[in-house]
Amino acid sequence: MSIQLKQLKTELSAELDSILKYWSKHTLDNENGGFIGQIDCNDHIIANAEKGAVLNARILWTFSSSYKVTKKESHRKIAQRAFEFLADHFYDAEFGGLFWSINVDKTPKDTKNQIYALAFAIYGLSEYYAIAKDEKALEIAINLYLKIQEHSYDPINKGYFEAFTRDWQPIDDLRLSDKDANEKKTMNTHLHIVEAYANLLKVWKDKKLQNDITELLETIEKYFINTQTGHLRLFFDENWIEKPDVISYGHDIEAAWLLLQCAEISENQTLIENYAQYAIQMAEVTKEGLDTDGGLWYEFDTKKNELVAEKHWWVQAEALIGFYNTYQLTGDKSYLDIVYKNWKFIKKHILDKQNGEWFWGINRDYSLIEKDKAGFWKCPYHNSRACLELINRIKT
Repeated sequence: MSIQLKQLKTELSAELDSILKYWSKHTLDNENGGFIGQIDCNDHIIANAEKGAVLNARILWTFSSSYKVTKKESHRKIAQRAFEFLADHFYDAEFGGLFWSINVDKTPKDTKNQIYALAFAIYGLSEYYAIAKDEKALEIAINLYLKIQEHSYDPINKGYFEAFTRDWQPIDDLRLSDKDANEKKTMNTHLHIVEAYANLLKVWKDKKLQNDITELLETIEKYFINTQTGHLRLFFDENWIEKPDVISYGHDIEAAWLLLQCAEISENQTLIENYAQYAIQMAEVTKEGLDTDGGLWYEFDTKKNELVAEKHWWVQAEALIGFYNTYQLTGDKSYLDIVYKNWKFIKKHILDKQNGEWFWGINRDYSLIEKDKAGFWKCPYHNSRACLELINRIKT
C-alpha cells in the first residue's frame, strides 16, 4: 500500500472520531430527550425546533455502524439512545408507520408516512440490531418493511409510491422537500428503500425480502438509470412517465457505489455484473461535475443549461466513496487521484476546523452556505459513512 493511501486512511479515521465527538457533545437533548432538532451554521441551538425522523434514524445508523469500528461503549450508548427514542416517539404503533416529525415535547407534529423516512428507520434499526441483538429493533424494522410492501409497493407497474397519510390513505403533497417535484415515484426514495432492504437482509435472511431487493434493483435498472448518458432519471409518475429534472451529481456518484453494494448483498450474479458496469459508467459521467479544485458541484439544471454552483457536504462525501469504488473496480489510478484531490478540497473548505463537523457547503465564490450544522437534513450519515467505507476498503 502506498504511503499516500495509508495517510488517507489515518486521516479519515481521525475525521470519523471528530464527527462522532461533535454529535456526542453537541446534539444530545438532555432536557427533552433524544437529540437536538436543529443547530444553525454558527453552532447555535434553535430552541423548540421540531425533531425529524430522518435525522434520528441516521444518528441511529451512524453510531451503530461506527461502534463496529471504534468499539467504544459511549458510541453504543448513543446508538441505544437513538433506538429507544425512535421506538418510543417516532414509531407509530397504532398504524404501523413512522411520524415524519415530532414536537420538542415528543408529541407528533407531521404524522405523514413518508416512505423515505421509513426506509431510513429500517436502515438504522437493522444496523443497531447487528450490534445490540435487540429483538425489538429487528421487530420494528420488519414491521416497517411489511408496511412498505403492503401500502407503498405498486403491484401493477412495480416500484414504490412516495407518501401517505398516517392511516395509509393517499396524500396530495408527496414531496420530500420544497425543492423536489411532486411526483409519485422518485429515484431518491427507491435508492434508499433498496439500501434499507439490503441492510435488513444482512441480519434477517428472508427469501421474500431477498426477492424484493432483486425486483427493486431490476426496476431501478429499467427506469432510473439512463444507460445512454450514465446519469440518473429522478422523477416519474405512477405509470413511469418521466418528469425530466436536473442532473444530480451527488446522487449519481452515491448510486454508483451503493447500488452495486446492494446487488452484492442480493447475491444475484447478473445484477452484480450489471451494477459493476453501471458503477463505472456513472462515476465516469459524474466527472463532468468535478471542479478544478477537486470539489464536486451539486447539480446541473438541464432546462436552464446552467450549473447549480454550490458544493454541498454530502456530495463530497459520496464522491469519496464512489470514486474509490471505481478505482477498486478498474485499478485505474486516475480515480484514486480524484479521491485524494476531493479529500484535500473537503479539508480546506468543508471541515469546520474550529467547532467540528462539516459545513453545509460553499458557493462558487467559496463563501459558506449558511445552513444547518445539524437538522432535518444535516445528519452525520453521509460524512461518517464516507469515513467508514474507506477505512474498511483501504487494506493496510
